[in-house]
Amino acid sequence: MNPRPIGFIVAVLVASLTATAGSAQIPPPGAGKDGVAQRYTGRSYSPYAERDFADQVYWGDTHLHTSFSMDAGAFGDRLAHEPAYRFARGEQVTASGGLKVRLSRPLDFLVIADHSDGMGLFPDLVSGKEHILADPTGKDWYQRIQAGDGVSVALELIGLFSQGKMPEPLIYSPDSAPYRAAWAQTVEAAERFNDPGKFTAFIGYEWTSLIQGNNMHRVVVYRDDGDKGGKMVPYTTYPPEGSSNPRDLWRWMQKYEQQTQGRVLAIPHNGNLSNGIMFPLGAQYDGKVLDEEYVRTRIRREPLYEVTQIKGDGETHPFLSPDDEFADYETWDIGNLDVSAAKTQDMLAGEYAREALKGGLLLEATLGTNPYKFGMIGSTDSHTSLSTAGEMNFFGKHSGAEPSPKRMSHPFMSNENGTIMGWQQVASGLAAVWARENTREALFDAMERKEVYGTTGSRMMVRFFGGWDYTDADLNSREPAFAGYDKGVPMGGDLPKRPAKAKAPTFMAYALRDPIGANLDRVQVVKGWLDSSGETQERVYDIAWSGERSPGADGKLPAVGSTVDAETASWTNTIGASELGAVWRDPDFDPKQKAFYYVRVIEIPTPRWSTYDAYRMDLALPDAAPVSTQERAYTSPIWYTPR
Repeated sequence: MNPRPIGFIVAVLVASLTATAGSAQIPPPGAGKDGVAQRYTGRSYSPYAERDFADQVYWGDTHLHTSFSMDAGAFGDRLAHEPAYRFARGEQVTASGGLKVRLSRPLDFLVIADHSDGMGLFPDLVSGKEHILADPTGKDWYQRIQAGDGVSVALELIGLFSQGKMPEPLIYSPDSAPYRAAWAQTVEAAERFNDPGKFTAFIGYEWTSLIQGNNMHRVVVYRDDGDKGGKMVPYTTYPPEGSSNPRDLWRWMQKYEQQTQGRVLAIPHNGNLSNGIMFPLGAQYDGKVLDEEYVRTRIRREPLYEVTQIKGDGETHPFLSPDDEFADYETWDIGNLDVSAAKTQDMLAGEYAREALKGGLLLEATLGTNPYKFGMIGSTDSHTSLSTAGEMNFFGKHSGAEPSPKRMSHPFMSNENGTIMGWQQVASGLAAVWARENTREALFDAMERKEVYGTTGSRMMVRFFGGWDYTDADLNSREPAFAGYDKGVPMGGDLPKRPAKAKAPTFMAYALRDPIGANLDRVQVVKGWLDSSGETQERVYDIAWSGERSPGADGKLPAVGSTVDAETASWTNTIGASELGAVWRDPDFDPKQKAFYYVRVIEIPTPRWSTYDAYRMDLALPDAAPVSTQERAYTSPIWYTPR
């Protein structure tokens, strides 16, 4: 199918841009047969006056750590809540390493998600509290931190915590005074910086479950203000108050909602470091067989998945998707979180989003509910208090990896099972939320209905709708969002009941490049389905692309090319398209087969953060480090279920 450039995208998209080509005049909407006027006859002359759908995309990070996280503090983060919020709002701050830093554009929302385990420990550790110095490990850590060896302390701390071997005096229980004080400060800071309509500061934390080093982490996000959010302390993993079992976290969430009449949701991340246990199909890690309660509860409590972030991209893996030429993107696959156990190929199916979406179709067929019917977002998981996701403004995973000549060549993690080098840190990612206003309530509700997408750091705007009768006129109407909602469902939804005469669903996808970023290479639809034999399948379709390319005999679209100059860490927008869109009908649709569809948008190549580092610091780029990256977006899927 040929690409279909669509002129300026809908006014609801253009209105939220601040740095695009403002001199281009936007012609008035058409009033013909397929125009806005016909669709809104009898309502109002102005179609915007009674608009009742999500009309703005808001950008944020749902996963940021400050010095209140014990690992972040040990790594060298000395910034607490206030500078983290000020930075996210667009203000200049000084990083822990002493460099001035600022975002290119402010974020719209932020979740400070400090680890619930050990909350309050690090401020006491770094200040040398008496009860900590009385413990041999605590005293050793304090002395090493004071001597500037915090990175090794952090790695040791992570290892002990991962294996359940933290010294008893260093475990701050949720009912202790230091813990409660730390949570109170967290809630107070979110309340102070929350500015409805301008900037949303969510209350949140990270529940850091590790099963012998296998990552099962979740970020918990509150819809509520401090009067509810402050009533209960977070849930932890250490017994007897806490547990590493997700079922117990879900029980805590239910208890919170019953006691406060509030609402919370949980967002898993880094299945790629779980060594196969993030998305089980038969039984969870402890051998307990999945049942109807598990599948119903999981999707109710976990409507989203953090698909891309600093510890590797989690959409898919080349072993799982061998026909997808874009599958091997920022892949971390040597082992689990602390590399205490090496990775084997049989683990991969339980780790990646696309395979989980397919597995959910299988579980729905046997247990009646799809537990992996999640939307997709990106976030940073930065442990620096700085929510940086841009390749040219990357401040590392932790404060020991802030910009310096050594950060690329220094191992991030290394033992006998493998090594993750510093250059392998990923600058990703951002969460994009379609909502009507920038408030806790509106953004949270959009997350629950999965009208969200994730990017690897770019702020490209993406819309995706599914229905049964979209036409090219809808896409080219100058207001495709109106038709999108009127005739179907947005990303995160379920296709309406199939009309008797409909042969296959139609999907409308369109994307507008980041106004200060790269042009677009292509728009793809990723489909997964359950075939007649009970096996899951997948296929990637190119539906719109830039330039005069055509698919080859193998069905593959030629690469877009590259303008990246590694020596000067530069690139140009002389290839690619500023916007792409298409109305696409599934050519392989079988009305008897369950399926999901999501959109992946790929940018043209641009320099990776490691290339910027090499240029700015006059360094040789490590041999294995990529010169360029192709930023991308992943939308929440749209599902089809036979009725």
